[in-house]
Amino acid sequence: MRAKRCVRTWLGLLLGMTVTVLGALTPSAPARANGPAPPSPAGPPAPDAAVVPLARLWPVGLRPSVLRGWDPPATPYARGHRGVDLAAPPGAPVRSVAAGRVSFAGRVAGRGAVAVELTGTGSPPLRTTFTPVRATVHQGDEVAAGEVLGTLEPGDAHCGTPCLHWGLRRDRTYLNPLSLLPPWLLHRDPSRLLPVTGAQP
Repeated sequence: MRAKRCVRTWLGLLLGMTVTVLGALTPSAPARANGPAPPSPAGPPAPDAAVVPLARLWPVGLRPSVLRGWDPPATPYARGHRGVDLAAPPGAPVRSVAAGRVSFAGRVAGRGAVAVELTGTGSPPLRTTFTPVRATVHQGDEVAAGEVLGTLEPGDAHCGTPCLHWGLRRDRTYLNPLSLLPPWLLHRDPSRLLPVTGAQP
């Protein structure tokens, strides 16, 4: 009798611990129903202090619109946006933002993807990811800042409009890719033509 009570007690404790752990890893039903939390009044998340702003250009265009910003999940398995979406037309060249080595170039779940491990960013190195991209580089290729990695593929439903999903990771930790951009590049105003004064006809 005592042995049966002991087994029931242990099973109850094990079940309670399992429910507690799963509850911590899984977003609540209201969170799933209502989608991701709205952005805070303070604006987009601040750049990661642990990331050196070593990028020399945007991966697409000169100053693309950010269609959706970085929204880190509360837990490793929770909902969130693990990168940023940049507006760009299909066929647009996708460039490496800094020097590095191509660690992946191929297809993931039917979408073209390229990943670049950035030079001089520690161990494990920072890795940028780009999807959906039709790669023109191969795994193991060394690339310079601004070198074309491929072209943006059409027909991706991630944004609802053509876009490049740009991600940044160190090992398994997702980081804000906009942290790679120095302030002069991140906040640069569009170029303006000024009138020429005193020019001779």
